[in-house]
Amino acid sequence: MNTTSESTSRGRGAFKYELLLLLVSMIWGSAFVAQQIGMEKGLGPMTFNGLRFALGCLSLIPVILWRKRNLATPKKEARLPFLGSLGAGLFLFAAAAFQQIGLQYTSSAHSGFITGFYIFFVPMVGRFFGHGVSKSLWVAIPVCLIGFYLMSVTGDFVVSKGDWLTLICAVLWACQILVIDHAAGKGDSVQIACLQFAVCAVLSALCGLLFERCSLSQIRAASGAISYAGLMSVGIAYTLQVVCQKRCPPAPAAIIMSLEAVFAALAGYLVLHQTLTARALVGCSLILSGVVTAQLGPVLSKQKAYMLADN
Repeated sequence: MNTTSESTSRGRGAFKYELLLLLVSMIWGSAFVAQQIGMEKGLGPMTFNGLRFALGCLSLIPVILWRKRNLATPKKEARLPFLGSLGAGLFLFAAAAFQQIGLQYTSSAHSGFITGFYIFFVPMVGRFFGHGVSKSLWVAIPVCLIGFYLMSVTGDFVVSKGDWLTLICAVLWACQILVIDHAAGKGDSVQIACLQFAVCAVLSALCGLLFERCSLSQIRAASGAISYAGLMSVGIAYTLQVVCQKRCPPAPAAIIMSLEAVFAALAGYLVLHQTLTARALVGCSLILSGVVTAQLGPVLSKQKAYMLADN
């Protein structure tokens, strides 16, 4: 009786965090629209990123202070690995820059789905550092490539400039994830996130000052988009992701996080009235199925191994 009660309690708890992860996916997906709106108000991509990540960085400072006052954290986990955090911030800056510039030439839907390619770029890049590659990845790659072709390649066999830039962004995002993976085991993940956001904000702001023009009126006009992309997408959604993934089973978490691309397409349709052709919708579906396959393959293999070991 007690065992059943505990199992039910864990199930209810996991369901709550799965719903929160769904909220995270919705925020991240709709943030693509906010990023486009910010630039439509006259802000350059680097200026927008500088303001966005600065706001996200500042939003994490109260979380860090609260954690230090109220949570007993082991000394090793409380450290802040500066080199790893700086490296992650550098890759974050590069990835965010390519994504933001790419959004000037492509839709929110295209950007959301192509950015999702980082899911299988992570193990591909990681292979150069001795990480293994699952069989499911080799199944997912051709599926995603066919989807990318259907969605992005025109009848003249030309891929748009924005889609290429976003594809480069996905590779850089994979590098950032690998650096974070290396640094996370050496310190507090929220502090690492805060420092990498600060690095990204400073580098983006410097590029904005050097290469773009910005006025206070443009910042005021884009303040809503900046606030949403900074507070909601960078600050709140990232924090929720960290909390939820510690308490939510990996298989459903993988599927839910993949829905970010779907919400990007939906938000683009509802807010910016962007549409997708039937061919592009098929391509999006293939990319989403490939991303889910790449995420779930290793998880299901581990579960199967555990079941065999128990038997």
